[in-house]
Amino acid sequence: MDRIQSCEPFYQPLNNEQALFEQAWRHGMPVLIKGPTGCGKTRFVQHMAHRLKLPLYTVACHDDLSAADLIGRHLIGAQGTWWQDGPLTRAVREGGICYLDEVVEARQDTVVVLHPLADDRRELFLERTGEVLQAPPSFMLVVSYNPGYQNLLKGMKPSTRQRFVAMRFGYPPVADEERIVAREAQVDSALAAQVVKLGQALRRLDQHDLEEVASTRLLIFTARMIRSGMSPREACMACLAEPLSDDPLTVAALMGVVDVHFG
Repeated sequence: MDRIQSCEPFYQPLNNEQALFEQAWRHGMPVLIKGPTGCGKTRFVQHMAHRLKLPLYTVACHDDLSAADLIGRHLIGAQGTWWQDGPLTRAVREGGICYLDEVVEARQDTVVVLHPLADDRRELFLERTGEVLQAPPSFMLVVSYNPGYQNLLKGMKPSTRQRFVAMRFGYPPVADEERIVAREAQVDSALAAQVVKLGQALRRLDQHDLEEVASTRLLIFTARMIRSGMSPREACMACLAEPLSDDPLTVAALMGVVDVHFG
């Protein structure tokens, strides 16, 4: 849960995503963000929440996420029974942003509770309390997922997907990614450029069976470790090669590329 952040999260704009998000918010439209791991989806939502001065409630979706986890439930304690709002309900009451990260990981019966909020009704029905909450104009529903992980069992139904304004994210162009790595890792432009050049080379290794390529997040981790005094090879092993694969041969192949760039 992020609530209202005191300092603005750094975000490097790439296209018109800020204007599109803000216009969707002004028109009461929910937003769907698609993109690979570590490309900046969550940071973008945090940045926009700060920019719009709205409380932000973030939910990491998973297989066991229930509707009650989102909406709320009755709890029993020494003082008796009371109702506790879930993050979705709190965001509606406060007129903030509710961000569901990797929404396709949630069960379909959980996602269905979003439908009345994601259309013109903008309502949330609390079955346990009998309340019907009307979302205020400032409330916004945002969801994200990685299209590369979708399959027949885990994907958004058209009836859900077509309620959203959709935005597609990717990894930044080289110049932008260098600025991001330099800013986030607090390193000089030369090291940032070297790390990004390595990341670009690793992303071209399509002959290896990698579920994901090197993300901007991993490049930032690598630069931070190097800045702290770790050798480039050790940093790349810990922050790039090992996170990308469990296969020793693939890790060795990735480190071969590292040795070319930092040898």
